[in-house]
Amino acid sequence: MQTAIQLYTLREIDGSILDVLARVGDAGFDGVEFAYRVDEASTAEIREALEDAGLTAVAAHVGIETLEADLDGVIETAEALGYEDIVVPWLDPEHFETVAAVEATAERLSELARAVADRGLQLHYHNHDQEFAETDEGVAFDLLVERSSDDLMFEVDAGWALYGGADPVALLHEYADRISLVHFKDVRLDSEDAPPLGEGDLDVDAVATAAREIDAEWAVFENDEPDDPVTALANGADVLSGAVR
Repeated sequence: MQTAIQLYTLREIDGSILDVLARVGDAGFDGVEFAYRVDEASTAEIREALEDAGLTAVAAHVGIETLEADLDGVIETAEALGYEDIVVPWLDPEHFETVAAVEATAERLSELARAVADRGLQLHYHNHDQEFAETDEGVAFDLLVERSSDDLMFEVDAGWALYGGADPVALLHEYADRISLVHFKDVRLDSEDAPPLGEGDLDVDAVATAAREIDAEWAVFENDEPDDPVTALANGADVLSGAVR
């Protein structure tokens, strides 16, 4: 299993996206997952920067409205940068509050997943904590998986799952055939802080073991509110590489 960083973690680092990619390579990650800032340079420049840094383009987070409004453009960017996985990073809590809402969400994502699959790529959905709300027919996340097309994959964010009340290790095993990307974000269950990886309540080693056991392809580090993104980059690389290898 290889390691990557979700570039949202580094959105406040000074310098261009090309500088950021060089830093990621120096830190020891194997790949990157794009979010924002990708339009700061041409796709040719980004491809060159990835190659120079020894990095693989793993995936990109793309808002659902963008996917629905400009699927051709999203696919074109993916093909230009060399990744085959597109991730819907967020849907508001209202999409998971009732069985009817979850079913509508499952159909919406399934329709997009089929359209993406028809173009030779794969769509994933990335959870936060709202997907673990209780409905009249069980946990919303479980309903979403059960009632969506097999074309839709899931990028399980272990930290957010834990914060939402789920067991991320059990979650990975239960839905193994729908998971190839696993997010490693640490949390503190008694606060909204985003601690450095390995310093919160997430059992990083246990999640890494489960991710290996289900043959996940990528372990992706993220800290969406780092105190210092430069420090978070180095710490994330060290902790994650130690856990997965």
